Amino acid sequence: MDLNAVRMFVAVVQAGSLSAGAARLNMPLPTLSRRLRQLERELKVQLLERSVHGTRLTDAGTHLFEHAARGLETLAEGEEALRSDQARLKGRLRLSLPTGFEPWWELLGAFQRQYPDIQLSVYATDRRVDLIQDGIDVALRVGIIQHEAMVARHLLTYRHVLVASPKLLRRLGKPRAPQDLLRFPCALWTRDANTSGSWQLGKEVIQPRAVFAANDYLHLRDRAIAAEVVTELPPFLVARALSEGSLQALLPRSLMPEQQINLLYPSHRHPSTIVRTYLSFCQKHMAEVLAANTTP
Repeated sequence: MDLNAVRMFVAVVQAGSLSAGAARLNMPLPTLSRRLRQLERELKVQLLERSVHGTRLTDAGTHLFEHAARGLETLAEGEEALRSDQARLKGRLRLSLPTGFEPWWELLGAFQRQYPDIQLSVYATDRRVDLIQDGIDVALRVGIIQHEAMVARHLLTYRHVLVASPKLLRRLGKPRAPQDLLRFPCALWTRDANTSGSWQLGKEVIQPRAVFAANDYLHLRDRAIAAEVVTELPPFLVARALSEGSLQALLPRSLMPEQQINLLYPSHRHPSTIVRTYLSFCQKHMAEVLAANTTP
């Protein structure tokens, strides 16, 4: 049954005539009449008797009106209750996100300004947390998600930037090709202490001379600004340094692989109103937050 047509039918009955109903609904009278006839054909009953003197409910129309009017009133009350709940969302939201993800802190601040009664508990780690075991509602993940028990909401795709300070480049020269990096001291991001990293630059994969490795991009950035190393950084962590000139981008034609940013939550757990609100807020605002942090 067409719910919109039922709303029109109820409005006509409440208004007292087709013309008054059309005025109440702010729609052309022929359109309203056509929609009601379609509803009658769908239900295979006549709801209104039409004459030069106006319209009158049939027995079937009276029966439908009594139930539909109550149902629409209940639906309106439910919609109002939902809007009211959204306006005063209260509760705790437990989040996980990678360390050093600076723009996300700006987004979380904006989220709490809009929803001040939501308490945030944030666990920053590069460890792949178990959302269910660790009690996490939503996790921010970088990389392709392959987990059947989780729902991934894709937010953004980006590439890391290879950088060095002008001081280091004046001392050692500027690399012209990926293989030139083998003579530079490099700092790599690694997930654990036992992993030896590599860089894919365009179609080439190199094993740089890693004098330092860490799972903290902010520290890698500091070492690069100090003219100690060449390193790779997410664009939103390097934009200001590039703009200020304390770092320079290297080998712009040898692109690093794409990275995906996803929000992850358990598939078997129906997301709460707070979780749904957070997901929608992130999708709406994340692109502009990152854009502000990736434009040199």
